[in-house]
Amino acid sequence: MTENTTLGWRFTSDDGTFRLDAPHKTSYLYFPLVNEAGMMSVVTPTLHGDTKTGQSTFLTAPVSVEDLHNTRSARNFWVSVAGADPWSATGNSAPQVARTFVEDPDETVTLDAGLLWHKVTRRNARLGLAAEITNFVPAGKDGAPGDPVELMVVTLTNTSNAALTITPTAAIPLYGRSADNLRDHRHVTSLLHRIRTVRHGVTVCPTLTFDERGHRPNAVTYAVLGVEGDGAPPVSFFPVVEDFIGEGGNLEWPAAVVQPGMAGAPAGTAIDGYEAIGALRFADATLAPGESRAYVLILAVLAHDEPVEELVGRYGSEAQAAHWLDATRAHWQAMVAPLAFETADPGFGRWLKWVAVQPFLRRLFGNSFVPYHDYGRGGRGWRDLWQDCLALLMLEPEPVHDLLFSSFAGVRVDGSNATIIGSRPGEFLADRNNIPRVWMDHGAWPYLTTRLYLDLSGDLGFLLQEQAYFKDAHINRCQAKDEAWSLEQGTQLRTQTGEIARGSVLEHLLVQHLTAFFNVGAAGNILLEGADWNDGMDMARERGESVAFTALYASNLRDLGELVLALGRLGVTEVELAAELLPLLDTLAAPVDYTSVAAKQGRLAHYFAACTHTVSGEKRKVSLTDLARDLAAKADSLTAHLRREEWLTDRAGFGWFNGYYDNDGRRVEGDGPNGVRMTLTGQVFALMGGIATDAQAREIVRAADRYLYDPRLGYRLNTDFGGMQHNMGRCFGFAFGHKENGAMFSHMAVMYANALYQRGLVHEGFKVLDEMYQHCADFATSRIYPGLPEYISGRGRGLYPWLTGSASWYLLTLLNEVFGVRGKLGDLVLAPKLVAAQFDDRGEAAVRTQFAGCDLEIVYHNPRRLEHGAYAIRRIVVDGVELPVTREGQGVRIGREVITDLNTRMTQRLDIELG
Repeated sequence: MTENTTLGWRFTSDDGTFRLDAPHKTSYLYFPLVNEAGMMSVVTPTLHGDTKTGQSTFLTAPVSVEDLHNTRSARNFWVSVAGADPWSATGNSAPQVARTFVEDPDETVTLDAGLLWHKVTRRNARLGLAAEITNFVPAGKDGAPGDPVELMVVTLTNTSNAALTITPTAAIPLYGRSADNLRDHRHVTSLLHRIRTVRHGVTVCPTLTFDERGHRPNAVTYAVLGVEGDGAPPVSFFPVVEDFIGEGGNLEWPAAVVQPGMAGAPAGTAIDGYEAIGALRFADATLAPGESRAYVLILAVLAHDEPVEELVGRYGSEAQAAHWLDATRAHWQAMVAPLAFETADPGFGRWLKWVAVQPFLRRLFGNSFVPYHDYGRGGRGWRDLWQDCLALLMLEPEPVHDLLFSSFAGVRVDGSNATIIGSRPGEFLADRNNIPRVWMDHGAWPYLTTRLYLDLSGDLGFLLQEQAYFKDAHINRCQAKDEAWSLEQGTQLRTQTGEIARGSVLEHLLVQHLTAFFNVGAAGNILLEGADWNDGMDMARERGESVAFTALYASNLRDLGELVLALGRLGVTEVELAAELLPLLDTLAAPVDYTSVAAKQGRLAHYFAACTHTVSGEKRKVSLTDLARDLAAKADSLTAHLRREEWLTDRAGFGWFNGYYDNDGRRVEGDGPNGVRMTLTGQVFALMGGIATDAQAREIVRAADRYLYDPRLGYRLNTDFGGMQHNMGRCFGFAFGHKENGAMFSHMAVMYANALYQRGLVHEGFKVLDEMYQHCADFATSRIYPGLPEYISGRGRGLYPWLTGSASWYLLTLLNEVFGVRGKLGDLVLAPKLVAAQFDDRGEAAVRTQFAGCDLEIVYHNPRRLEHGAYAIRRIVVDGVELPVTREGQGVRIGREVITDLNTRMTQRLDIELG
């Protein structure tokens, strides 16, 4: 049988399960496994990767992406058969590695994977043996987070016509310490190891931890445990790496496996001060033709006083492992079940299940702990916190209210925010490293997420709930230091009388937007400060300006002004705001000349001076109409400025918005010395927020197609600026076409699609989303598993998969814009923007989602497959009864009470006739 080397994974089930033949023939592939207990694993087709619970607690050695093919350290399972070389069931033996580029019809490899489990099947025709290895991190049950363990189930099957006697040996190196020790006292920290063989495996409990926290007593035990399928323990162990590999040997050809007769250590052996390995020798077994034998390995990180035998009792048999695998599959399917799409392409709906799981992965992994994301120490950034909530509102809405509310506690009174986010909701830590940096876009994202929550829930009272403010030494948007503050005072802003200062959620939103409005540069746009969404625009702190996000703040101000008036539904006519904030609502008393940069900066300085260390605690009442009028005036001012000053036309006659000013105060975009300079970011928010007129929107599309679109990749983040821009940012030090310098950056590309849909440019938006999907699904080019990567390289490979905010925006765009299912202050609005190609052969397209506590299946019927623009909603039927609706724009609005009156105990199908 010749190995199937046809490139491309294929779905084998509607639940997103896929199969890939010869996965080991593709580099850089890795798959995440994780649970709520904090276990984070990464596994490759050859079972490389690492397992850990945090930066300081790696069970196996930390890996970056290049380590996936450079290191010999991997999960391994050896099988010895008399008269033949030892065989690695994971492909990690020296002879197997040496045959990487040799066509080997006698050994085939297949990968099957689903949410969230990973199985590799390797067949060896020469030996007459097949190995099926399934890895997963067990999900918890009944609300419990589970255990910090990874299970590895190995099933060996005799595929020959004769009995086969085997000697199995599991071998998993035990690193057992902080990632910092990889090159900081690697050997010295091995001297801390206290290695023990127990009845079912090998444990390592270091005496101390050596890392930046200092020398502390260790409280963690690392273990590799194993049983046969019936629960029988191993017969011996090789717990020390140098003994296992032998002099001159290595992990791909170890002496303990290659040299017959080497005796292992019995249970009860204690060895101190060496590099450890969980090498477990199981009893010889004779398999009849067709017979199988299973082995279960338990990789665990546990408290040093937690008995390992409890884990063996919970997971230590083939039947128990199968039970936990089923439970884990069910758990992850349930997590993505609330949102599902059906179009003419069944593969698209299956692919979206992997997109839907990505926000959960980022919540659990943070922005670290997978091979490409080989930076940071876990946790998420401020922007991630809010954008990941976008997906949670669609997939896991119940806890979002509390998560949103607690997150506002990270806002400083100067409009900036905490940058160190703790592991618990609402936990924000002081910056002990004293690295003052402000991302100027951070104040804009909380409003977008809050508005989505309010539209879905109608919970306007949320705006009036009071929350504390974050406080540390950084003040004036990190331009100064509060010398009077100390950590002992806590991280909550206080009043002059020592009480915790609180303000409504609305007040927090106003603080973020008003401080940004007045914080302008010489050209009249909001200062770039440390960077904006593009972290790489980080070298223009003094004079740089972000025109792109000035547009977002402008649209937020306009929308916030309209939202304020909606509070009247609650019988509210005025709100209480901090007295210090009133001068920033300048139209109420002392108007500022918005065309004067000095006047705006001066008003902001006055505000900063009033809240340096504490605030007065005094409140002032402001009427909703006055507040709305002030916000509208600010939005009008920014909009007029952007249209007047930042629209540009190049020599070729193409027009678009400038996105930035550099640290010399010069406009960045337009005709340049090395060609045209254009950014996608500069267009997205001008489109999304209504800054661009309809005519300008069409011109932007024409310019983007001319300068940013690459038919091989999609829309690039920017054109080639011609090398390093020391007055703009580090991203221009990257090779063009990589990361934030001209790559097809998924996040901004998806937001561009969203903006196009919002502006009614439906076919243009569809092109963006569809080409991203088609590219990612083309494995021969993208070389990634199903899902969205952070960006596409110039060669077409997807890089930085799994942990990207683009997943949330892709789902949001599909639901709110493409399928037109969205909330509006608690009511349901339906306004589909599906193109004809998205309807199946029956003329149907459907989405399953949740709204007002009801599971909905929304089915659009377009039997004539009319194009967008040629159809409208004719009627909506539930169980043969037509629902009452109100026409609104291009769609209809259904009162919340209509949805809540439906039977919420079962999924309700809404059949919507288009014509």
